[in-house]
Amino acid sequence: MTKTKTLQATLIGALCLSLAACGGNRETLPGTQLGKDRQDRDTIAAGTNPSSIWDAFRGKPDQNVQVNRYLWTASLDVLNFLPVQSVDPFTGVIVTGYGTPPGGGRSYRATVHIKDPALDARSLNVSLQSKGGPVSASTTRAVEDAILSRARQLRIADKKF
Repeated sequence: MTKTKTLQATLIGALCLSLAACGGNRETLPGTQLGKDRQDRDTIAAGTNPSSIWDAFRGKPDQNVQVNRYLWTASLDVLNFLPVQSVDPFTGVIVTGYGTPPGGGRSYRATVHIKDPALDARSLNVSLQSKGGPVSASTTRAVEDAILSRARQLRIADKKF
């Protein structure tokens, strides 16, 4: 062997030994932090962790928010004068652009979040904004009431109450 090959073999051997020393066999006690970390890692590897990133790709139905269809349709009906920018029926979010209501002079945009399948005021969260800043709470409440009233009308018309 030449000097270069001997030096390369020595360096490779030293690298292998140093890497082998890093992966020593440590015993873990169930109550220690190291034991808890290993249990967490094993749980994730087994696929039983409900909040792993891979659950989004598995398409489990319980990972999506169930959206009340009457609130969803009513929100789009009441805010039909606003251009829709993005809609996500899986998370229950509707984002609109700026628009002027019929007979109004002020421009608004809205974000609607339907966070529960119940036809209830707690399921609906509306955020309004004008070009001048946030809108008064009474205006936001009036829009929420209009959406809830329209949702109840749709439910009665559907005869599923």
